[in-house]
Amino acid sequence: MSAGKPSSRREERLPVVIPARCRTRSGFADRLVISDISCEGCRVESLAITVHVGDLVVVTPAMLEGLCGTVRWVMGHSAGIKFATPLYGPVVEHLYREFRTFLPERSVPAHRRQRLAA
Repeated sequence: MSAGKPSSRREERLPVVIPARCRTRSGFADRLVISDISCEGCRVESLAITVHVGDLVVVTPAMLEGLCGTVRWVMGHSAGIKFATPLYGPVVEHLYREFRTFLPERSVPAHRRQRLAA
């Protein structure tokens, strides 16, 4: 164990890039990106964060139904959401496998690569 600052997180958050929508209790909806996720919660990012600490929200990621949660912190263009009901572990692992990068990992044959002109 390191001698640094103790973490208050119970689980490691996995880095992802998942397009999602966030709806507040007042009905305001915003498009955003989930940038990390665990069974307990996630970090969302948007250039127009409109949530505040304590707000109840529904985050709807691609491939899933809405996830109810509470905003735990807001900093700049990011906010932390704690889910009302934890996600099932295999669901988080599947989301990580599907969305850990924006573009699918695949190799492009040398004759198909494009060169950029100066």
